[in-house]
Amino acid sequence: MNPVSYAFGIVAALIALAAVIEMMRRKRFRERHAFWWLLAAVLSLVIAIFPSVLEFVASALGIEVPANLAFFVSIVILFIVSVQHSAELTKLEDKTRVLAEHTALIEQRLDEVTRRLDDADGR
Repeated sequence: MNPVSYAFGIVAALIALAAVIEMMRRKRFRERHAFWWLLAAVLSLVIAIFPSVLEFVASALGIEVPANLAFFVSIVILFIVSVQHSAELTKLEDKTRVLAEHTALIEQRLDEVTRRLDDADGR
């Protein structure tokens, strides 16, 4: 590996790690959502600093091209993040539906009370 690509890998991994940490610090990420992104950034940094680790793990798993292992792990992490976000979205949709139903019932009761008051004033 030439020094330029080695340095580029380290800098890119550091930027990714710093971005995730900064987003957590600014409350843009909650910890449970940031876990997988932190894991990906830390793994990227370790592989960028020690590329032989990826080669060792790939050969231990019987994968001939270490980059294929990196892509596979990346896809798995993205899949997990997607499933996690889908589960969160489903919960939020259910909560929104319940709140909308509750609001509709309150509005109906308010209309009924208002009508009764208007009828009482008209008598």
